[in-house]
Amino acid sequence: MSETPNWFKSSYSSNGGACVEVATNLLPSHGTIPVRDSKHRAGSVLELRAAAFSTFVTGVKNGQFETL
Repeated sequence: MSETPNWFKSSYSSNGGACVEVATNLLPSHGTIPVRDSKHRAGSVLELRAAAFSTFVTGVKNGQFETL
């Protein structure tokens, strides 16, 4: 990525340790939304297309993912 991602966590995050950070500022120029683990900021980054990210967010809101 040549541009600097502006990482942020959701305002709904309770800082329970199971958070992701996203950088939506890269969507217009890259067509993707980078996602990373907030606990491992130097780790891997997933680059999701907008449709995939939207599907993921909808799944989270609908409780489709198991919580640990």
